Amino acid sequence: MEYQGYFGSVHFSNEDEVFYGKVEFIRSLISYEGIDVQSLTSSFHEAVDEYLEDCSEKGIAPECSFKGSFNIRPGTQLHRRAAIAAQQRGINLNTLVTEALENYL
Repeated sequence: MEYQGYFGSVHFSNEDEVFYGKVEFIRSLISYEGIDVQSLTSSFHEAVDEYLEDCSEKGIAPECSFKGSFNIRPGTQLHRRAAIAAQQRGINLNTLVTEALENYL
């Protein structure tokens, strides 16, 4: 599920007979639940809205799901091969990795 740039998981508890989830890709714990898809979606939206309101009231910036950067550890040999390929193409390593991800995904 996605709402206002936040992504939520969806799980089902057989024991409780309820759908539940949490907002993914941020450190804060924002959870929600519902008895059906409609109530789960509504609960997800309410949880995100409440989180954003709380952040605003406290004067803090809400966490973003994705910032546009991440670190990778490809190992020495792959790092060397990627750096050489980037240099040969006249681009930087970030551009090479971005292009590789775009082609892969």
